[in-house]
Amino acid sequence: QVQLVESGGGLVQAGGSLRLSCAASGRTFSSYAMGWFRQAPGKEREFVAAISWSGAGTHYIDSVKGRFTISRDNAKNTVLLQMNSLKPEDTAVYYCAAQDRAPTILSSREYDYDNWGQGTQVTVSS
Repeated sequence: QVQLVESGGGLVQAGGSLRLSCAASGRTFSSYAMGWFRQAPGKEREFVAAISWSGAGTHYIDSVKGRFTISRDNAKNTVLLQMNSLKPEDTAVYYCAAQDRAPTILSSREYDYDNWGQGTQVTVSS
């Protein structure tokens, strides 16, 4: 099993930037795809971005394309989400997720992920 701890959330003005980090421990981190999801107040959790085990493949929800960048450093067991040009509608709790199955796939579906972090709050003020 993989343990995940997110950090980097906070309060930022619209147009600003934040970088979220997810530190993984446990099973072999580099073998599995990773994702970021978010949940705004009163809404269901939604997919934000995913990255393949090698980092060669990425996938984003349309609303963050061109603003967010997902990356990973397998040597440091870390996945990052760089968020630029933030908007108030980006306000949510952001969750890191990891697959723990074979084959590992680039996915936007919650049920394709086996391990979840506790989340970090991102608040964007207008």
